[in-house]
Amino acid sequence: MELDELKQMNAGDLRLKEREAREEIFRLKLKLRTNQLDNPSNYRRARKELARIMTLLRQKSGPAGAGVAARTKA
Repeated sequence: MELDELKQMNAGDLRLKEREAREEIFRLKLKLRTNQLDNPSNYRRARKELARIMTLLRQKSGPAGAGVAARTKA
């Protein structure tokens, strides 16, 4: 899925996509470990997509997450 499409989604839709991406990664990892995965780059693509989704979720959560990180450094 394109980054622009992900950016237009609200937080609820992103959480749903996150769950779907985690399930896909689980299936791909299982196939990878049992040597049934035809194209190993699909596993890497799925992991990157999950990372993008999680990043957008953190950004949409606002500065609340930034405050926690700033307090732990002190």
